[in-house]
Amino acid sequence: MQLDDASTILGRADFFAICDVEQRRLLAFAGERQRFRPNAVIYQAGDDPDPRFTLANERTFLAWIRTSLALLAGGIALEVLGLGIHEAFRVAASVVLMVTGIAAAPFAWWGWARYERALRTGAPLPSSLFALPVAAAVTVSGILVFVGFLVR
Repeated sequence: MQLDDASTILGRADFFAICDVEQRRLLAFAGERQRFRPNAVIYQAGDDPDPRFTLANERTFLAWIRTSLALLAGGIALEVLGLGIHEAFRVAASVVLMVTGIAAAPFAWWGWARYERALRTGAPLPSSLFALPVAAAVTVSGILVFVGFLVR
């Protein structure tokens, strides 16, 4: 069968009338499959929000990913460069930064999913659960570096 023949058959108004129930089910599945998107579970809830809000949510997700990379880079740089900091404090600060950076990436996705679901369902936006732990980890690591400078 040529492509033109298939389009002619599919274009007929009575095409679905000549299909049996199983063929209609398979055709419906094929049509749904073309619209499949990653994170389909999130996209099944509610209605499509204003694209500006979805894109803002995505920018927030990407900012958290950049934060994750910066924390990892900071932890690695602190360990590699040393900077005359007492070794125990330097290692502790590096570990705190790297663990926080590793944890930030999955929390970024989780936050994106929570906000997207809230936008789609019209629910109030949830609060950020990871901002305080990141702030605490950066504060602890800063204190460790400061004390490491003092006791060297």
